[in-house]
Amino acid sequence: MSEDILINITPQETRVAIMLQGAVQELHIERSASRGLVGNIYVGRVVRVLPGMQSAFIDVGLERAAFLHIADIWEQRQNGHGGQNTGNVTPIEKVLHEGQSVVVQVVKDPIGSKGARLSTQLSIAGRLLVYLPQESHIGVSQKIENEAEREALRERVHQLVPADEKGGFIIRTLAETATEEELASDIEYLKKLWRDIQERSTTMPPTTLLYQDLNLAQRVLRDFVSDAVQRIAVDSRENFQKLTAFAGTYMSKVLPKLEHYTGERPLFDLYGVEDEIEKALGRRVNLKSGGYLVVDQTEALTTFDVNTGGFVGGRNFDDTIFKTNLEAAHAIARQLRLRNLGGIIIVDFIDMENAEHRAAVLAEFTKALSYDRTRMTVNGFTALGLVEMTRKRTRESLAHVLCETCPVCNGRGEHKTARTVCYEILRELLREARQFNAREFRVLASQSVIDLFLEEESQSLAMLEDFIAKPISLQVESSYTQEQFDIVLL
Repeated sequence: MSEDILINITPQETRVAIMLQGAVQELHIERSASRGLVGNIYVGRVVRVLPGMQSAFIDVGLERAAFLHIADIWEQRQNGHGGQNTGNVTPIEKVLHEGQSVVVQVVKDPIGSKGARLSTQLSIAGRLLVYLPQESHIGVSQKIENEAEREALRERVHQLVPADEKGGFIIRTLAETATEEELASDIEYLKKLWRDIQERSTTMPPTTLLYQDLNLAQRVLRDFVSDAVQRIAVDSRENFQKLTAFAGTYMSKVLPKLEHYTGERPLFDLYGVEDEIEKALGRRVNLKSGGYLVVDQTEALTTFDVNTGGFVGGRNFDDTIFKTNLEAAHAIARQLRLRNLGGIIIVDFIDMENAEHRAAVLAEFTKALSYDRTRMTVNGFTALGLVEMTRKRTRESLAHVLCETCPVCNGRGEHKTARTVCYEILRELLREARQFNAREFRVLASQSVIDLFLEEESQSLAMLEDFIAKPISLQVESSYTQEQFDIVLL
């Protein structure tokens, strides 16, 4: 199936849409103000060592201190411990101390309230290879499954690397069809980059950024372009020229697929990407059959609930459920990619009594997930009829990138009724009347709450006024949300 890649670039933001047969499959967004940190190499300073957690907090110049676990310290991994055999691992307090400078690499972006995750085992990604300057072995991407092909690739790279030279490599899938010249060029580029990083690490002060990974548009050319990609449309002339120069230097095969989009309509409007972004931020996803999904993303996990809705097209109820679940399996796989959902994911397919139907839906779901670039695991149906799975968190979800917590409901998705707020105000008035000897109490609240006090709850307010023997006045504050109120003592 042919793919198209659409790249929309503005000074503030780069957006990339991966299209498959005209439908958006993936969305990647990178903002200049909050560019991803994974792959960045810093000179860090140890600010706190936590022996109880065998971890340390490292200042690399970010808003929050980053996190380094003993298992991610290269010296420990080199000794074969990797944090697994705690009896043999040198305690972190004997490896690091406060104020110490250490060269670290970000392996996981900050997510929510958590700081970035670090490692002292460094790697630099090229187009065909990943350079491991501290290692000596040559590995092969797990996506290359043929053992004979893996061995042949390993031998090709081994021939290009002098035996006495330190440094290892991981061979990426793109290297399968690469020439000797391309591999040699990638090796030389990565080694030069490492020499520059080493030189700067000895002269720069702590919290200095030594190396930053490519920007989103360049990473797309490096990582996402395969034989299935027919074209790569870029809507910025300046960036089209930059990407053309980048491709000409590192990946000449991509050049014929690059094109500068010059149409009058915005690129993302023309292909319906803007509409898909809006839909991907909603809770409900409609299926073509009339069924629908409800998506709920929480701190702990994400749930998908499948419903038949208005679909009654099957010969019987079991057939209707089966067809809805099959369609939902493909829709859920696409939504995972589109929204970039990670962590624990629970799918509540409509209950199926037929064991063959359950097996068929699970097989279809697994097949639909196989197109995903992100690593995941899928378990079968649980005793409650739920499908449990995990998808690796590599970056913030689409909702977390584009949205923030609602200031009205504070993320609950609902807010208190006007009547509930009225009763809270009555209780607060009684509490304050017992504490303070005010001449008058004035209630400041939203229009809906004041209206309720003037109408249905006017008797309740009058009874309280008689009980505390003090006048109570009302004032509308148009800037207040329904839950906000204040009581002023006069």
